[in-house]
Amino acid sequence: MSHQPENIFAGTQVVSLVEIRGTNNSLVHPRGAVGVVTRTPTGDQNQFLVRFPDGFETSLTRAQLEILKLFKDRLPNGKPDADFDLESLVIYRCVVGSRAYGLDNDESDTDRRGVYLAPAELQWSLFGAPEQFEDNATQSCFWELQKFLIMALKANPNILECLYSPMVEKATTLGKELLDLRQAFLSQMIFQTFNGYAMSQFKKMEQDLRNRGEVRSKHSMHLLRLLLTGAATLREGRVPVQVGTHRDRLLAVKRGEMTWTEVDAWRKELHYDFECALSETKLPERPDYEAANQFLIKARRQIIGYK
Repeated sequence: MSHQPENIFAGTQVVSLVEIRGTNNSLVHPRGAVGVVTRTPTGDQNQFLVRFPDGFETSLTRAQLEILKLFKDRLPNGKPDADFDLESLVIYRCVVGSRAYGLDNDESDTDRRGVYLAPAELQWSLFGAPEQFEDNATQSCFWELQKFLIMALKANPNILECLYSPMVEKATTLGKELLDLRQAFLSQMIFQTFNGYAMSQFKKMEQDLRNRGEVRSKHSMHLLRLLLTGAATLREGRVPVQVGTHRDRLLAVKRGEMTWTEVDAWRKELHYDFECALSETKLPERPDYEAANQFLIKARRQIIGYK
């Protein structure tokens, strides 16, 4: 009877069954090196992204890995460590993407994002705490709290939308405190990040149009949505994730029912409106770095029982 290998999830400690080599085929880690899976395969891919204690990352197939616990079980007097349970460390989880935007249909994926608080043992270990775990099998991604806060302070659109998702699935006491703090991350920097990203992407799409004669309609839709969201955030002092009355027009873009000339004209209108919103906004120039820092320190102290 053939043995089916156990599933490997993000956060699983694994043992490499092959030598790990870097540039110029130089040996980085010997066979038997232990690492942590930070990303699982998606679609027809079959490789896991593994992070080693020195920070080196490489992609390995399932046949090139063994789960550390199972590997230890086969050693003489092996005493396996407790399984890594990412879910127990998650302080906040929500649904993002088309379902949160109100742009979904029956075939839409359910994308989940969240925040985990790394235990002290992981923070202090040679491995360190991975900044994020991606599990493509479940369409989920979790950032370690410090990484999440840094990206929120930089007005990363994906992170701010995560904080304002209308579809929250889990929020521990710390998670609720994080949500209470979300206003501290909103600032005029939103104009640079939301608008700047959209502008750079539209320029690439114009190049695609010249070189290939077509653009990705779905990508156009999300860039327009980003401009709408950014301007509304500057005006309202919150991130309106759901597209509301813009839904039908955005879906028309996605279905390719609007010409590129019409899409580009709308894009220019939204850029202008974004600039107007910036001149009117009451948001501060910069986010509240001190509030975010104090929250992180509180969370770190709490996980080791220090007050």
